[in-house]
Amino acid sequence: MASTDPKVIEDLKEAFAGESQANRKYLAFAEKAQKDNLAYAAKIFRAAAEAETIHAHSHLRLLAGIKSTPENIGAAIEGETFEFTKMYPGMLADAKAAGDKAAEHGFNLANEAEKVHAELFKKALANPGQTPPKVYVCKICGHVHEGDPPDKCPICGGQKQNYFEII
Repeated sequence: MASTDPKVIEDLKEAFAGESQANRKYLAFAEKAQKDNLAYAAKIFRAAAEAETIHAHSHLRLLAGIKSTPENIGAAIEGETFEFTKMYPGMLADAKAAGDKAAEHGFNLANEAEKVHAELFKKALANPGQTPPKVYVCKICGHVHEGDPPDKCPICGGQKQNYFEII
């Protein structure tokens, strides 16, 4: 049952954001531990990441944040569009003003990938039950590509081997 108390709703939003960030952070930590040949630490980070996902999903359900698939796709389009029209342009301007080339580059890659994500969600909204094609993601910039991966990523220029398939 969705909460109706304004303070509880704000708490659930904060908890959802925190658990979601912890999940992503722990997965990054697991990847580093794996590269360092620290298998136990990597496994514990992955386990904690999964637990954080369980928590985040619980909070999102209590926020009534999971709706019908068409509504969820619409929310995804809205979120992706916000990112490439408002969020990242502002961040790019901040990074440019600060002379932070690394942040500017990272924000630019993400901004361009978000445009592709929005278009793919629009395609999914138009025909959500279609037979899914092979889908690949560039591990450098997050570009999502349907069909066999391109020889060169159109966003970051990464090579074909930088793509991984989504199963």
